[in-house]
Amino acid sequence: MIHNSMISCVGSTPMVRLNRCFPDPNLDVVAKLEMLNPGGSMKDRPARFIVEQGLHDGTLQPGMRLVESTSGNLGIALAMATSLHGLSFTAVVDPKTSSANLRLLELFGADVEMVTEPDEAGGYLHTRVRRARELVEATPDAVLVNQYANDLNWRAYFETAGQEILDVVDGPIDYLVAAVSTSGSIQGIARRLRQEHPGMKVVAVDAVGSVIFGAKAGPRQLPGFGASRVPEILDVNEIDEVVHVGDAESAAGCRRLLATEKIFAGGSSGAVVAGIEHLTSRLDHAARVVTVLPDRGERYLDLVYDDAWVAGLRDPWQEPEAVVSS
Repeated sequence: MIHNSMISCVGSTPMVRLNRCFPDPNLDVVAKLEMLNPGGSMKDRPARFIVEQGLHDGTLQPGMRLVESTSGNLGIALAMATSLHGLSFTAVVDPKTSSANLRLLELFGADVEMVTEPDEAGGYLHTRVRRARELVEATPDAVLVNQYANDLNWRAYFETAGQEILDVVDGPIDYLVAAVSTSGSIQGIARRLRQEHPGMKVVAVDAVGSVIFGAKAGPRQLPGFGASRVPEILDVNEIDEVVHVGDAESAAGCRRLLATEKIFAGGSSGAVVAGIEHLTSRLDHAARVVTVLPDRGERYLDLVYDDAWVAGLRDPWQEPEAVVSS
């Protein structure tokens, strides 16, 4: 197939067994490589879906501007999707946004607005969201994407990634294990998979310090993993277990994935590896686990793959044991 643009190349990412990372013969861990989307992350899916659905139903028109608070991946994806469809995009970022993501946003054609004032939770998310709303109110023909409350977010994964997994994986799926931030990907994929596998358990991997599932707010260093707000689109009744993973354990998971499988993935993928390890260490039966590796490792060279950055964290083996709730 010859595509007409990069945005039409989004999706149909491959799946691979992680049998070197998880060598237990009773365990089948299958990962969807979302970093192989053209924009480098799973966020290409909602970006394309939101833009194309908006153009289809008339809520978006060529020449309009989208605005969104983003730590990087969705912003990069929206910059690509909007530009290819004749729209403009403003990304509202903060000082924790990596230098690589800032440069990519600029190269993809986004206008970048940096907030510097911490919010009431000690992070920047609420400040970013407020600034995004201010920009929309002050800009004619501007639309707020609002990924935490936008049903098109989870629907993008339901209609694409969820179906793609079913097309590839034969037989039962016992667990879906996925990292969370907006909750769009885990919910969209889970809802589609459960139509065929109603007994499947859904395990959310959240960051230590994230408040998504009611835990105490705390400092977090990895962008795009966890959140300091509860997403409006989240339905906690659809999540069977939550595993909280710290930054150091996420970094260790990234390095384990690279060492064993030669998969160079981002911080939330390392958290997923740690979450699967915590889950499977408690299992007393054979199981198939499906997971999603959200983005590429190049965007984390100065984070989880930087020895000095990791040394500034607590030793991975001294991380408090992951908190598991159901």
